[in-house]
Amino acid sequence: MSRVSLEGQVAVVTGAARGVGELLARKLSARGAKVALVGLEPDALKQVAERLHGDADHWYADVTDHEAMTRVAREVKERFGKVDIVVANAGVATGGPFVDSDPVAWRRVVEVNLIGSAVTARAFLPVLMESRGYLLQIASLAALTPAPMMTAYCASKAGVEAFAHSLRAEVGYKGVRVGVGYLSWTDTDMVRGADRDEVMRELRQRLPWPAGKTYPLGPAVDRLVAGIERRSSQVYGQWWLRGMQGVRGYLPGLVGTVGQREMRRFGARLEGVRIGLVGAGGEADEAARAEGRITQRD
Repeated sequence: MSRVSLEGQVAVVTGAARGVGELLARKLSARGAKVALVGLEPDALKQVAERLHGDADHWYADVTDHEAMTRVAREVKERFGKVDIVVANAGVATGGPFVDSDPVAWRRVVEVNLIGSAVTARAFLPVLMESRGYLLQIASLAALTPAPMMTAYCASKAGVEAFAHSLRAEVGYKGVRVGVGYLSWTDTDMVRGADRDEVMRELRQRLPWPAGKTYPLGPAVDRLVAGIERRSSQVYGQWWLRGMQGVRGYLPGLVGTVGQREMRRFGARLEGVRIGLVGAGGEADEAARAEGRITQRD
């Protein structure tokens, strides 16, 4: 599909305080888009908005909160007059053995990554239908292949991939295009936070090339921007991820065999793996819940 100019387009980016969301907001703004930033860190969001090239604003909201996100969608339209692009980027992660995992942190990963994406889509689809716009759901290599020590993250990202594919069929005839963005290990606070744990870092380094490498953020976000301009159904942040689609059916069996060997190798060291949310974004989420700014769910 030919590229659509972003000049004058209104783009909403969730999880925009740092990492993929922040850089994506900067690059969309540089191409003439007006940007609405959404996240849990109002001070950081304000700083990002102030550094953007053109018109921008920010909203504090938990993406899992339907009422809050509905309010944000209404206020963004009031502020900018329309919404053309929504990027469901907000996400958190945790790692470690499932049997020892913190149930609250494990569930929070699924809530933010999967439920939060659905809440975001539900809130903004009415305005996207008005503009015949585009929803980009950020997924992951974890949607294409399972991985031990990442049960919550893999489950949530496989879920949002399926959700986006299902949604595409529902809303396409109304003029809304839906895409899925796939990223491998990209140099963000989340990945660096996971790498602070020695076992998780070593396990990742033992992955076969090219899956075990950490990739620079800039080129990955450039690919996302190009996908947004084309309203693409699939966007790959790293070149080799496209090839994973053709072999994904074989990966669960392969990972099941090789993963058992790796778990046996690291078994004696697994008890020390950190079980909370990782990275600065995870810390912000945990702090918001501790302060009562996010409603705890039973």
